[in-house]
Amino acid sequence: MKILPVIMSGGSGTRLWPLSRTLYPKQFLAISGRETLFQQAIARLLKIDGQGSDLLAPCIVANDEHRFLCLDQIREMSVSKAVVILEPVGRNTAPALTLAALYARDEVGQEVDPVLVVVPADQMILDIQAFTDTVSKAIDVAKDGSIVILGITPDRPETGYGYIHSADPSNVKRVDAFVEKPERSTAEKYLEDGSYFWNSGIFVLRASVWLKALSAFRRDIFDATEAAWKGRVQDNGFIRPQLEAFSLIPPESIDYAVIEHCAKTPSAGLTLKMLTMDAGWSDLGAWDAVWRSSEKDEKQNATHGDVIIDSSSNTLVYASHRLVTAVGLENIVIVETPDAVLVADKDRSQSVKAIVEALNVKARPESKLHRRVHRPWGWYDSIDSGTRFQVKRILVKPKATLSLQKHYHRAEHWIVVSGTAEVTCEDRVFQLNENQSTYIPIGHVHRLSNPGTIPLEIIEVQSGTYLGEDDIVRFDDTYGRV
Repeated sequence: MKILPVIMSGGSGTRLWPLSRTLYPKQFLAISGRETLFQQAIARLLKIDGQGSDLLAPCIVANDEHRFLCLDQIREMSVSKAVVILEPVGRNTAPALTLAALYARDEVGQEVDPVLVVVPADQMILDIQAFTDTVSKAIDVAKDGSIVILGITPDRPETGYGYIHSADPSNVKRVDAFVEKPERSTAEKYLEDGSYFWNSGIFVLRASVWLKALSAFRRDIFDATEAAWKGRVQDNGFIRPQLEAFSLIPPESIDYAVIEHCAKTPSAGLTLKMLTMDAGWSDLGAWDAVWRSSEKDEKQNATHGDVIIDSSSNTLVYASHRLVTAVGLENIVIVETPDAVLVADKDRSQSVKAIVEALNVKARPESKLHRRVHRPWGWYDSIDSGTRFQVKRILVKPKATLSLQKHYHRAEHWIVVSGTAEVTCEDRVFQLNENQSTYIPIGHVHRLSNPGTIPLEIIEVQSGTYLGEDDIVRFDDTYGRV
């Protein structure tokens, strides 16, 4: 039996703004520990030990805009092989899982029909052994054709999660119903009842079973996703479904498209079962969940970064860039980043999504990008700007190179802070070392590369009438962005 780990990594994590942004969402952040949530998800799955089975290379379904983040974080883990399928546009989790199942059918082999272990990329699990033990049991149940969902025994009346109802006392439980996120009073009744469990969003099932179920309940999603899959291309190690066809797929979640129908329609011949998992699970869906999962002082305050807090309780202060101080707070969340600060009542941290929506309405860049913007070659940080100038700190990874490009409206001055720069400017190619500088006039074709083995850091001063990132013409690019 083959096991295919599937990591669903297309989310945007808007409720963890301002730390999580559309182009750098929470799964790629190291919120707990040194590894990012994405890396933790991969590492957990690689520890699965199904008896008499083979673990295939992880299959990652990610947003096209996050492709280089995925690759960089996979490389940091020294994972020898991984499959990355890129969604050209977001269509929720049902089409994403379908892409993984179609990959299993057509690339792994229909006769192999691996068991898929499907996990979101943005969850935290503290007890890895408990996780792998539960997943191994779920694999044993799923190999005969059942759909297995992992439920979490609630320890509080949580209103931010969907619930699974099962009155079955068995270890492998039947699923009676799914319940939407409840109001507080209803959640309290669920907790007291004892037969309601949080929906973890973790599924274990064979690829053929998912395709059969989706075909039965949502044939429109199945057909549209298969059409996009048939038009796929492989590009720089990525698998890319066909854009136009994928854009026509109705957006739907795994739960709404299939899982809830299985519980309501037992005559469909699809068996739905649940195993409970006690592994310190959290989906880190909002800042109150981050506070709950963090270490706290004697007054239940949680702090991250350079923080001084006094006469406060039940408060989270997250500093990412500078000293943050707090006095006399209770039940408050403060999150500081270089370009935005959030202050919120901890009990209303789910409402941060409304702030992100307001930013989008106003076309504010803070909803999508951090001040430090990551690129496949490294990153840049916009330190200062005015009407006709902008100052950036730029880091280029060893052996990396920016595109060959020119600008119509700005000139650039480069000063090497550390490392060695190889500069192309029109027909000249030359090197700059620490404390040396050069000037790139408006309209000159140029390129910056790092030929060394240590990171190259430069300060770039731009000057001109227009300094937007769209003032760029690429002639050649290692990363396929021409």
